[in-house]
Amino acid sequence: MSQLRVLRACDYPRMPWKNGGGFTEEITRDAGEGLDGFGWRLSIADIEESGGFSAFAGYQRIISVLQGDGMRLQVDGHVSRPLLAFDAFAFSGESQVGCNLLGGPIRDFNLIYAPLRYRARLQWLDGTSRLFSSASTVLLFAASGQVEVVMAGHETQRLGVYDCLRLDGNDGLLGFEVQGRFCLIELIPV
Repeated sequence: MSQLRVLRACDYPRMPWKNGGGFTEEITRDAGEGLDGFGWRLSIADIEESGGFSAFAGYQRIISVLQGDGMRLQVDGHVSRPLLAFDAFAFSGESQVGCNLLGGPIRDFNLIYAPLRYRARLQWLDGTSRLFSSASTVLLFAASGQVEVVMAGHETQRLGVYDCLRLDGNDGLLGFEVQGRFCLIELIPV
């Protein structure tokens, strides 16, 4: 039996970065506490100035800019393309990563997952989208002020900016329609 929860942005716990250089709002995770024991974790971080990223050995990371002028990453000595709003970029959690802001402070969106435990897919969509997923965990993160989700067998859900809908225990082909700007994350245990 699937379980559907709406997570509100105003309730996300705020915690320090692993390297102590800033703060993260944790949206949701599969297990564990603090910065240990999770198989996947979804969060928002405020980056006030250029600097280094925390290392997460054994994990894969996918990052996107939510607000601000963007950034450019240096990953193990290689410079990324400019990362602008809603542009996903993946890298290894154990890489040496530095960030150069392209303007002032930014907010970013992070999926960190253990590839030996989960397969993950992340995509940004805007407008009206009719989608199907067989992933066991489906996350819909609202990037605009009014996102509406119609999902078979569930009441229509309305999400405010940075709210997240989490569906666990999907064991079939889930059909849903979403209106607005959002990120779809699909997680499947390996």
